[in-house]
Amino acid sequence: MKHLEVFSTLRSLSRKSLCIAMALNSVFLITSCSKNDDESIPQPIVYAEENPLAKYQENAGFTMTTNFINSGNYEFGLVFSPNVKGKINAITLRLPDVNPDLKVTIWDYTAKTVLRTEMVNVSASNTLFTKVIAELALEKDKKYVITMNSNDWYKKTRPDNSNAVYPITAGNIKFLEYRWLSTSSQIFPTNISLNYNGGDLSFNFQQVD
Repeated sequence: MKHLEVFSTLRSLSRKSLCIAMALNSVFLITSCSKNDDESIPQPIVYAEENPLAKYQENAGFTMTTNFINSGNYEFGLVFSPNVKGKINAITLRLPDVNPDLKVTIWDYTAKTVLRTEMVNVSASNTLFTKVIAELALEKDKKYVITMNSNDWYKKTRPDNSNAVYPITAGNIKFLEYRWLSTSSQIFPTNISLNYNGGDLSFNFQQVD
């Protein structure tokens, strides 16, 4: 009979051990799931927008400004390259005169093809205008050109009218040269000038990677 009692006790202990093991396993699974649920999912980094124009003018030494109004139509602007992958979210510009239909173009520098054309209503002179656009993706280290066609602009120069030294880095944007062409049409500008910039034309850039 003692053997039966011992066997019964062992069976009871085995059942208890099994129950305890199952309970501990359940607790482990619940804790593990809870821990996984609590672990934060990495969120993508959202970078701040940047407008490179002011830093470009500062680094170029273009501190002198002359207004040109009704001075003949030109297609003119800056060649640039992003140091990081990003996008253009808006175009910004300021003119010394009004222009209800100012045409702004963003070009592929190498192919000399139009990537985007935007019309901007410059309804007041000497006023900064920002036009939000459908985002335009930009590749790292690829060359682009942003131009406008206008007969009004601010001419920015150095006090001694000397040449700026390119490339000029302004945040994540590297400016490579200033280009212009005498025309009222949307034509890729072929002339290069180092001692001034015609503007003010720029864009809001946002890094995405």
